[in-house]
Amino acid sequence: MRIVIIQGNPDHCARHYGHALAEAYADGAREAGHEVTTIEVAALTFPLLHNFNEFHQGETPAAIVECQELVRRAEHLVIIYPLWLGSMPALLKGFFEQLFRPGFAVQPLDGGQSWKKLLTGRSARVIVTMGMPALAYRWFFRAHSLKSLERNILKFTGINPVRESLIGMIEGRPAHRQRWLRKMARLGRAAR
Repeated sequence: MRIVIIQGNPDHCARHYGHALAEAYADGAREAGHEVTTIEVAALTFPLLHNFNEFHQGETPAAIVECQELVRRAEHLVIIYPLWLGSMPALLKGFFEQLFRPGFAVQPLDGGQSWKKLLTGRSARVIVTMGMPALAYRWFFRAHSLKSLERNILKFTGINPVRESLIGMIEGRPAHRQRWLRKMARLGRAAR
């Protein structure tokens, strides 16, 4: 299976737990014979979109075109990011706005009244790390940003099923972090 890991931590100068999770997943996937490519969003250069016309008719930056080709070839996406202020980091959101443009992710039909999903046949796993307990994010905060990513970006473009791993209390016990690293390797081997 062709897997693309999207590493969404915006800090390109340091390694974080999300990087270790991505490596564990990739190692497990490669061990099982899967092809793995990683996109480090923080290493890319692209502008933020500022208006409707840029999104619909603006030129797609070369770095984003390369990422679109990787996603087009992929059968499974793994998206990893830290929870910042209750959502994904702004850089990752800006990347998704550039990546999932009309013509690549969806095709407007009937003058924009409906959309053809162009990324069907792909699955995804979203991995979110956080300092709070994962249950608090899921039940008290209702995982609103995760649900938005799943519903309004991934499933809207045809990516389904979308599975999730919420990893809370990452500053806690080392044994907790090690369990998640082992779980990521198992998920990678299974390409799930």
